This record gives sequence, structure tokens and C-alpha cells, in this order.
Amino acid sequence: RSNEYKSYLRAMVSLGGISIGSKMSDSKYFNTQKKGEIFELKAELNSDKKEKKKEAVKKVIASMTVGKDVSGLFTDVTKCIQTDNLELKKLVYLYLINYAKTQPDLAILAVNTFVKDCEDPNPLIRALAVRTMGCIRVEKITEYLCEPLRKCLKDEDPYVRKTAAVCVAKLHDISAARVEDQGFLETLGELLCDGNPMVVANAVAAITEILDTNPSAATQVKIDTPTVNKLLTALNECTEWGQIFILDSLNNYNPRDEKESISICERITPRLAHANAAVVLSAVKVLMKLMERIQNTEFVQILQKKLAPPLVTLLSAESEIQYVALRNINLIVQKRPDILKHEIKAFFVKYNDPIYVKLEKLDIMIRLSAQGNINQVLAELKEYATEVDVDFVRKAVRAIGRCAIKVEPSAERCVQTLLELIQTKVNYVVQEAIVVIKDIFRKYPNKYESIISTLCENLDSLDEPEARAAMIWIVGEYAERIDNADEILQSFLDGFHDENTQVQLQLLTAIVKLFLKKPQETQELVQKVLSLATQDSDNPDLRDRGYIYWRLLSTDPAAAKEVVLAEKPLISEETDLIEPTLLDELVGHISSLASVYHRPPSAFVEGRVPVRKIAVNRNVESEDTHEIEGEHVYADGESAAPPDTIGGGENLLIGDLLSMDYPAPTPAAQPVTNVNNNQPVADLLGDIFGDMGIQSAPVAQAPSGGGGVGMDLFSLGMASGGATNYTAPHQKVLDASQAKGLEVTATFARRNNAIFMDMNITNKSMMNMAGFAIQFNKNSFGVAPSAPLNVQSPLLPGSTTSVSLPLNTSGPVMKMTPLLKVQIAMKNDIDVFYFEHFIPAYVLFTGDGCMERNQFPSTWREIPDEKEQKFQLAPSNKSQEQIEATLKANNVFVIATRNNDGESHIYVSLKFTNGIWVLGELKLRGMMGGNPELSLKANTVEIIPEVHVALRTILEA
Repeated sequence: RSNEYKSYLRAMVSLGGISIGSKMSDSKYFNTQKKGEIFELKAELNSDKKEKKKEAVKKVIASMTVGKDVSGLFTDVTKCIQTDNLELKKLVYLYLINYAKTQPDLAILAVNTFVKDCEDPNPLIRALAVRTMGCIRVEKITEYLCEPLRKCLKDEDPYVRKTAAVCVAKLHDISAARVEDQGFLETLGELLCDGNPMVVANAVAAITEILDTNPSAATQVKIDTPTVNKLLTALNECTEWGQIFILDSLNNYNPRDEKESISICERITPRLAHANAAVVLSAVKVLMKLMERIQNTEFVQILQKKLAPPLVTLLSAESEIQYVALRNINLIVQKRPDILKHEIKAFFVKYNDPIYVKLEKLDIMIRLSAQGNINQVLAELKEYATEVDVDFVRKAVRAIGRCAIKVEPSAERCVQTLLELIQTKVNYVVQEAIVVIKDIFRKYPNKYESIISTLCENLDSLDEPEARAAMIWIVGEYAERIDNADEILQSFLDGFHDENTQVQLQLLTAIVKLFLKKPQETQELVQKVLSLATQDSDNPDLRDRGYIYWRLLSTDPAAAKEVVLAEKPLISEETDLIEPTLLDELVGHISSLASVYHRPPSAFVEGRVPVRKIAVNRNVESEDTHEIEGEHVYADGESAAPPDTIGGGENLLIGDLLSMDYPAPTPAAQPVTNVNNNQPVADLLGDIFGDMGIQSAPVAQAPSGGGGVGMDLFSLGMASGGATNYTAPHQKVLDASQAKGLEVTATFARRNNAIFMDMNITNKSMMNMAGFAIQFNKNSFGVAPSAPLNVQSPLLPGSTTSVSLPLNTSGPVMKMTPLLKVQIAMKNDIDVFYFEHFIPAYVLFTGDGCMERNQFPSTWREIPDEKEQKFQLAPSNKSQEQIEATLKANNVFVIATRNNDGESHIYVSLKFTNGIWVLGELKLRGMMGGNPELSLKANTVEIIPEVHVALRTILEA
């Protein structure tokens, strides 16, 4: 990034007027090594000669570019901003952008010049000024940016307007609240209908960036049919990158009816002929979405024919663009194979294609294979199997097997082709052929077993675990047709301990099959393999399977026969298809990284709600070393140092639930103690997360609530009413597209002074789900389940069940960031899924948080003033009595009230489950609450913002 920044600065120096061909080349400014140069530059910057001053600024920028600290010249460079020379002004602005953050107080001196330049007759200077102010990420300067920016957004010159549009996005990144308060989002929405296409494109780009970081802003920028028509008009005239932004925004628009969808398709279709690959793919993305809304099959077929040529054209570009195009085409072919069904020749591999392009083409070729083109495909694949690239040859051989499984009429020819390849005696070709023939036997039982003798001739050449395991499976499955099956399996058994685990497992099963088919001849062989598996092996999987077979054979041979020799289901045609819900999401992200990775954005982009799979390095014993698919760190503890705890306590920092050895065997988990009834609750995830004994945190004792008499400043004024505990609406925490069909919405609630996690669990997959369990990672307040997750089993496809999970606060504690974040793992018989949720602070308010009235003033005074924070709440239409009742219903206790000159002061206390006390004063104006002011005090300052959010939420509900 440092090199990129230096290149950028050099480019800006060139923009300042230094050309390569001029007498004074760029290199002069970057090669100087003089000592005392800063003093000389200072003198030159204060020179009366304009040319000398300009040269000095160029030298300063050059020094800044190569990493020298020239911040000491800030005042002198800033003085040069008062100039009519555009070249010099650009250079000074560049200097300000770089150093304003370290010199914010001095940067304020340039504000007047910025404001003045925003009204300059020259539109270039107006645009330069507003762009520079947007790039200076200093809060003090952004305060002065709003008025000039408002004027520039409505400037008569389109160049200024388009620059200002981008500046709104920059300002939103610094201060989102200021952008919303000043109405800039509405102004951006108006620019979508601007007459200049570049202004429209920049407005769309700015809105897109804002919505990425703040989705709630979508309510202020609405795209309707007239706006879409304006965008489509601008699409034909703006630059290629502007077209991409507009197409991406159209992808988020839902047409009113089929007629509008067809109209948009017709106006977007010409973009398919664009020279830029990104524009083509963006247009394809929009058309793919709109086709889902069009019922007119004739129009869809015409559109599909138009999509094919531009996609094929992308394959004539550079190798890197080809790869990106192929990854996108892979998704398109899975969604709509008819688009490219007649273009299979375009995916035939060229001799000079890089290996990554070859493999992608091969994959697409198999997806497009059908009865009409299978002869061409097999001829190509047979040719590929003679290539010199070993990886490509392996993939080609496997592709022949996939063709046999996918296109049933071609199966016999595919098998014949594989036999011809086996006859070549090329080691890796033979082994791959045996692996795919095993799959063909599964697909077409009792049809091609005549070739087994040919396979057995190549036993000696098998040295790869997968090929050896496949051959052993074939021998075991068809032992009754192989005269010397026992001899073959005996030869494998002689080196049992040296074999790979995959081979050992397959060999154990194959010998048991052989025994069940030929019990008299193989009794000694089966006893030997069972002994090797159960007594001499330290592999738990192998040992467990051995014991299962041993018990079955010794107790009920008939049952063993039914289990081991049961009829096997046929394998599916396409085993590598992306799940439909995930495929729909990825098609919506065509032309982005998601379509290249074939993973949703939440899997690799921070800031989105992820469903994270965790792979823990089994060779590293450090508690906090985690890898989430090789990219992100899930645990918040990033060092070996013990993290902070909230509210005190001893021995709370036990091992992170996600840091255990996964998926190696672990000791039995300790039961979680239910604080409500002290009954042990089985830890259903103990086998995954390891020993998760949960300890109880000592809770600080606080004064119990009490009454009292007296009419002093704190005379009691308790209110009553029919208010109830507030419960937030459910939020989606697990999306079906990312969790193999499992969707979960959840919220936290407090009922009868107990905490619950209410969930709606939906099965959106095509199979039953069972075996549900849940576990919480350690968190700031020790929130953990106090009972097992009770979900109806099985959960049928398409069905939803509501679950209320009781929680306690006796779990392990670790300070989280944000404070109320909870990391959760949910398990079923399909997989384990991870997600995050935020527990509202009001759920953690306890019922014993009413402080004694006479203790409140002294406790308030004991807390230092610097630990007090004040907040302005939204106007309330509730009466004082209603407010007091609402607070009390949510365990925020009114200690006293006081009325003074039309103002009501309500003094409250609350206590968290870990013993932290928070005191507050709520100031009301007028009969119906007016604009309430809230003051909060607590010794643990970090908790105060969370309390503010909680009180604001329950009062506004």
C-alpha cells in the first residue's frame, strides 16, 4: 500500500504540471539528498517569487512522496494556498490531505480558502476545493464542509455536481449522522434524475457505498419507476464504470410487473455488446434476475440466445479475465444450462491455456454434456488424458466417469474409453480410472462387472490411497464373482498398519463383506482384521467400526448381513452442484468476488453477518489460535494475556469453547448447572467443543431495595401502571443460504425474572433435520443455556418450530467487543453452524436493583463526575406515570422524583446480573415528557452506553 501511495503522489506531482519531457523532469525532485533541506525549503516557500514558491512546493511533495517528514512546513505550505495558480493550488491541497490529520488545528486555517474556492468562477477550482475537503478526514473541517457541499450539489456545472456527489459518500464515512441531518441523502436522490449521465453515475456510486455501510439509509433514497427510466437513459451515455454502478443499482430494483421487467431487459441488452468484460457481466447479472420474473417463455428463450455470444466472447480475452468469466459462467450454467447448451465447443481446452483455465473449462464442459454432444465430449476427454500435465489428466479421467453417470446412454462407451486408458499402463491414469469405475458400479449395479478381471490385473500398480480404497471396495462388493478375492484382500492386509486410514476402513468393511458371503473360507481372515482394528490400532474411527462389526457378527450374523450387505442407494448425477438457495445468492453477485470464490460475501467480507465455519489447527495448543476457513479470527482474545472481566470475579477465564482440538476426541463435557433448580443439564456439544465446565461468577452484594419516609429532596414518588417487559422483534441470525437450509430468527427476553432466548427455527432444505443442540461462547456476562435445546425431532422440510431456551448467567466470562456480543454454535445432524447475536442490556437488569432511598445520594456522590455521561432522548408522548411504569416493568427502579419549575426529575437505579450498579437521573419537561435528558453514572464506564441504548429502546417502544 505504501508503494501504491507513492505512485499516487508522483502522479499528482505530474498533474501539477511536471511532464516527463520537460527540461525539469520528475526525477530531479525525487533524487535530492541534501542536508538542511527543510530550512532551505522554508525560505523558498516564503519567497515573493511565484515560480520559486511553486518549485519549493513541488520539492515538498516529492519529499513527502519518498517518506520524509515535512510536516514542520505545514504553516509555510498552507500560506501558498492563496494563489490563482491552479497547478500550485493542486499541490498545496495534496499536502493538506496528507498532513491535516496530524495537524488538525493548523488545517482549520485553510478552511476559509476552501469555502472561498467553492464559490470560485472556475468550476475546476470549485470541484477541487470540495473534493479536497471531503478527503481531509478531520472532524473539525467536516463541520465547515456542509454548506459548500450543499451549494456544489446544486452547482450549474455538471463536473462540480459529480464531484460533490462522491464527496457526500466520503462525508458519510466520517460522520453519517451529519449527512442524514443535513438532508444530503435526499439531494443525492434528486441527482439520480440529473440531465448529465456522469452526475447520475456518481450519485449512484455514492448511494451504493452509503447503503453498503448503512442499509437503514435506504428509506431516504427510494428508486421508483421514473428514476429507473432516468438511470436507463444515463446508461447509454456514461463511462464504463458508471454503467457498472448503474447496472448494480438496477439489480436491486424490483419491477412492478412483467411488462416493466421486459422493458428493462430490452434497454439493458445492448450492454452485452460492450468491450468491457465487467459491464457485460453486470448486464448478465441483471438479466438473470429479471428472467426469474418473466413468465413469457418465448421472450426468455430469445433473451437466453442473446446471452450466449457475449459470454463466449469473454473467453477470447486474457487468461485472467477468462478465469473470472469461467467462474461466473459456471454459476450461470448451473442456473440456466440452456443458455450455453449449443456452445460447448467454446469450452474445449486449448494447448496454451493455463492450468487454472483448463480445469474450469473442463468443469463447464461436463455440466453442458448431453446425449446430443457426448461423442464430441468423450473424444476431447480421451485426448486430454494423453496430456503431459498430471493434474489435468487426472481431472480429465474423472470427467469421463462423470459423463457416464450423467448421460446414461453413453455409459457403455465411457467404460470402454476408461478400459482403453487403463491399457496404456500409465500409473496415475490407471488409478484415476479405477476410482471413477467404482462410482460407475454404484450408478449401474450388475451391468459392467465383467471388467473386474481387467481391473484386478493392475493391483500391483496401485499406490495412492484413494485408488487402493476403490479397488478394495470393488473386491469386497463383488467378492462372490472373484475367485481369489480372499487372496487379494490378504495381500492388502499384510501391510495393514502401513496403510492410510481410508484404506484401513475400506479393507475392514470389505473383509467383513467377504466373510458374510463366504463364511467357511474366510473365518481366519476376518478374525485377523478385527483384531488388527480393535487391539492394535490407535485410530478411534477404525476401532469403533471394528467393535461394531465384532458385536454384530458375534451376536446376530443375520442382522449383520442385513446391515453390511444392505442395498445401496444409487449415486446422484451431479454431486458437486451448489445448493439452490446459495446458487441464487451467488447469481445475484455475478461480476463480484463472490462469484469467483463461489462463496457468499459474508464468508470473506468483514462487517457482514457471517455463518462461520471454524478449522482449528490441531498442532497448535495456544488457546486463542483459530482459523476460520483460513481467513478470519473468530475469538476476541488475540493474545495469551488474560482478557478483562466485567464486574469482578475469580477463575472465570477458562478455555475458549472454540479453541479446543477439533474434531479430535475430547473428554466428556462437564454438565452445565441450572441456577433455577440446580439440576445438571447435559452438554450436547461436549463432543465438539471439549470440556466446557462452566463456573459461577461471584456477584457483588448491593444494598437491598427499601422504602422510607420523609419529604426531603428525595421524597418518594413511585408510579404504577400496566406496563410489561419489553421484548425486541426477532432478527435473522442464521440464513438458510449459508447454513445448508437451516434458518433461525431470535430475540432475547426476560419473563418472570428469568432470561430466555426465543427462536423460530425453519428447515428450508429438502431433508429432515434432527439432533439439535446449542452452546454459547464465553461472553461479557456469562450468559449460557440452563437447559438443553428442545426442538421437535425430526424437523420436516418446510416446517418451522418456535423454541424458548432458558438462560442463566453462570457461564464463563470474557470481555467482548462489542460488550453485549454473544457467539453461538448450533448443531444438528447435518453440521455445526456459528453465528453472533447481541443480548440487549435490559434483559440483564435484575429484580433486586432497587437501591435504598437514603443510600442513593451518597452513592451518586461517591462515583466521580468523569464517570457521568449525559444523553438527549427522543421526544416522548408518554406521561410521567407511564414512563415510571415502563421503567419499573423492565427492572429500572424509580428511587425518587422531584418537580421543579415545570421540570420533573426521576432518579432511578438498576443492577446487572454480575452485580454492576448504574444510577440515573431522567429529566422531563412538560406534561407529556417533552425532550427527556438522561444522566447515567457507574463505576464501570463501558456499560453506560449500553444502558443508554436499553433505556431509549424501552421508552420509545
